[in-house]
Amino acid sequence: MTIHKEGYKSIAIATLIFASLNLLSFFFISAYSPLVSWIIFVVLLALLLFIISFFRLPARNMTYDESLLICPADGKVVVIEEVFDEEYFKDKRLQVSIFMSPANVHVNRNPLSGDVIYSKYHKGKYLVAWHPKSSTENERHSVVIKKGNNEILVKQIAGAVAKRIVNYLQPGMQVMQNEELGFIKFGSRVDILLPIGSRVNVSLEQKVKGGVTVLAGLL
Repeated sequence: MTIHKEGYKSIAIATLIFASLNLLSFFFISAYSPLVSWIIFVVLLALLLFIISFFRLPARNMTYDESLLICPADGKVVVIEEVFDEEYFKDKRLQVSIFMSPANVHVNRNPLSGDVIYSKYHKGKYLVAWHPKSSTENERHSVVIKKGNNEILVKQIAGAVAKRIVNYLQPGMQVMQNEELGFIKFGSRVDILLPIGSRVNVSLEQKVKGGVTVLAGLL
């Protein structure tokens, strides 16, 4: 397991805060209340380890198959339904949404290989990620990857805690399945918009792994 590059700055800041607060605790509290000083140390250490774990990048045996869509994120499937896409397709699509808790790995991956034909960032609100309107009202970044006759939209959505979306794709790029698409910090959601009639391979409440779990078959 390694640490994702998006975590370097956050971990450095967290480590500095951890060291500074513990030094203050040692000099001003430990002499007359060592128990309190130890409690501060343990709590701050737990928070630091949590932040480090959030940016973990575990080694995985990825699933590669050009006839399949692979889950772009770790988390739990919270939506499988038909929706009308106002942003790009302007018609009905099958939406599959994956909720990522703060405990999940938060790197996002390309569900298929192809050409990036659309990439757009949208400012927005910070509703909780499972809110029905978070797909259209929250801060988000949408990309569309085209392979043959298939166009798949992947939408990174910020949540109430996650307020930092990173996306690496630009129109004109050629991308490979399971390469990094981006990163969302501290819990959020990813929506995937598929053609109506797509054969979905996941179910509601199912826990999935990015780059590993098969999401659906291509038409």
